[in-house]
Amino acid sequence: MFRRSRVAFGLCAALAATSVLGGCSTGGGKRPSADLAASRVTTIGVNSYLWRATLDALSFMPLLQTDSNGGVVVTDWYVNPQLPTERMKVTVSILDQDLRADAVRVAALREVNRGGQWVSAPVAAATTQKLEDIILTKARDLRRGSVTG
Repeated sequence: MFRRSRVAFGLCAALAATSVLGGCSTGGGKRPSADLAASRVTTIGVNSYLWRATLDALSFMPLLQTDSNGGVVVTDWYVNPQLPTERMKVTVSILDQDLRADAVRVAALREVNRGGQWVSAPVAAATTQKLEDIILTKARDLRRGSVTG
């Protein structure tokens, strides 16, 4: 419960307020086959680490649609209790079976309440980038845990 609250708080902060993740290289050419296999573990249509990390990162938001074969997660509108005049809707697309930085894309919609009417508002690019970073970090942690554990 505490872990989920921390994740929710971190994402809420990213969504409300709006780390560059570096790639790793083994240098010298070929990657070890165990490393490659671990980064591509999947029994669904997309990378399972990215899929699990996405569901975990968005666990505090109501889910509208999930498609593990197509790699799409769509949330319903989420109103942050600390900012009730604003709501967000997020779509995450997982684009590859490999655990790569460019294998996840986040799109978000934001609306603000003006006089009882929800009106579309811009989403800062940093918001979607931060959510991508959260998902990638979580997926790498899951992978690291399965390889070493």
